[in-house]
Amino acid sequence: MHTNSRRPGAEPLPVAIIGAGPIGLVAAAHLVTRGERPLILESGAAVGASIRAWSHVRLFSPWKYLTDPVSRRLLLETGWSPPDDDYLPTGGELVERFLEPLASHPEIAPHLLLGRRVVAVSRRGYDKVKTAGREEAPFELVVRTASGRTERYLARAVIDASGTYTTPNPLGASGLPLEGEVEHGERISYGVPDALRRERARYAGRRTLVIGSGHSAFNAVLDLVTLGEESPGTEVVWAVRRQEPGLMFGGGGADALEARGTLGSRLRELVVSGAVEFVLGFRAERVVANGRGVLIEGEGERVIGPVDEIVVTTGYRPDLGILRELRISLDPWLEAPTALAPLIDPNLHSCGTVYPHGYEELKHPERDFFIVGMKSYGRAPTFLLLTGYEQVRSVVAGLTGDLEAASAVELVLPETGVCSTDLVGVTNGAGTEEQAVTGAACGTGASCSADPEKSAAAAEEMATIQGTPLRATCCAPVAAPPTAISPTPNRSCCG
Repeated sequence: MHTNSRRPGAEPLPVAIIGAGPIGLVAAAHLVTRGERPLILESGAAVGASIRAWSHVRLFSPWKYLTDPVSRRLLLETGWSPPDDDYLPTGGELVERFLEPLASHPEIAPHLLLGRRVVAVSRRGYDKVKTAGREEAPFELVVRTASGRTERYLARAVIDASGTYTTPNPLGASGLPLEGEVEHGERISYGVPDALRRERARYAGRRTLVIGSGHSAFNAVLDLVTLGEESPGTEVVWAVRRQEPGLMFGGGGADALEARGTLGSRLRELVVSGAVEFVLGFRAERVVANGRGVLIEGEGERVIGPVDEIVVTTGYRPDLGILRELRISLDPWLEAPTALAPLIDPNLHSCGTVYPHGYEELKHPERDFFIVGMKSYGRAPTFLLLTGYEQVRSVVAGLTGDLEAASAVELVLPETGVCSTDLVGVTNGAGTEEQAVTGAACGTGASCSADPEKSAAAAEEMATIQGTPLRATCCAPVAAPPTAISPTPNRSCCG
């Protein structure tokens, strides 16, 4: 086990964890189980601060996929009553039933500091240029408290589990804010608004445009449609950048996560029925105001509007500014660790699967520094909680010298029910339970199921939305992907 220098007789330095969301707290659970002392720095006033922002959203994963064995064992020791494995919690219930009890555990609570935003990380006395003696220097974390005071903490290792929720992608496809996006920011929200409760007055009886094609967009559209059933005059326009729906609506009945399949199927029904105005191939260029709201002008002189509100669900990106003085190695376009990026790249990644990865794939040139959780995926939208839990299990094993356990990385995910490529457009969702469905060179088409007739029917139905026939797919001759994922990436599920 690598140990940073410290004064003789002083207590060993802790492992700093940035963020007290699910991944950060599970990392802490693994550390205390192995006899290590964590230092958990959370910017919010309570644990799970980002999840609290979308606490009204119901996850499509049941409880059995939302906790990990080590955390459960710790909680059971305190008399915790585990939730029903098959129940689908909301974000708020995830915080209440899992994160808060875990944060209150007597082995974790003393090491949790709330209202501490990490603003910079470095090696004490070493900028990123200096090499000699670098690995023996402790990490130094500069922290700003809620009152504006600056604090500094030393650590022997750092696990960055700060997520990406606070840094959403802008409306523009170029990755930059559109002309007028900042100026009309009072009409624009990012993520899934609580349209049925907290923000009801903002959306009821108004015309709202939702932009994005991931599960965040799905939830936003469904909530607004429900609001429209209760409040006459509520209208929903849904625009996506992709030219074809492709696999956007998921695997339907072939999805091992029933709620995820149902979510996509329900959206498909709303689009086919015309209950939602669905706009394909729209790439926004500017936001302008007129007397009745705002207009969104797109490529080719296309215009949507006027609308009263815009909901942007185009994904999230990592905040890398705090890591400027560390030696990190990131993929140039995904902004994920270099060894991980090929396994999750939505331009290439096959069949919506996530391959097992951990300590080795998450390493950086800066020894004992790791980015985990949603932030480790950079701009890729395929992250699931199970993936993050396995990441931190492996990372903590490696940090404590158990390299055998660190390298024994396993990951078993529920089937998506989708096997065909979807390179016509990348899902731009985010949040704890987002997952895109993308693949490698085998054509485009509607959702694949284990039943070729169902796949063909779905393709025919989606063709009525597009107005043009779908290209041939590989759905019919291909079975659904295996649930247990091989450590060796399979670049195509099409034979």
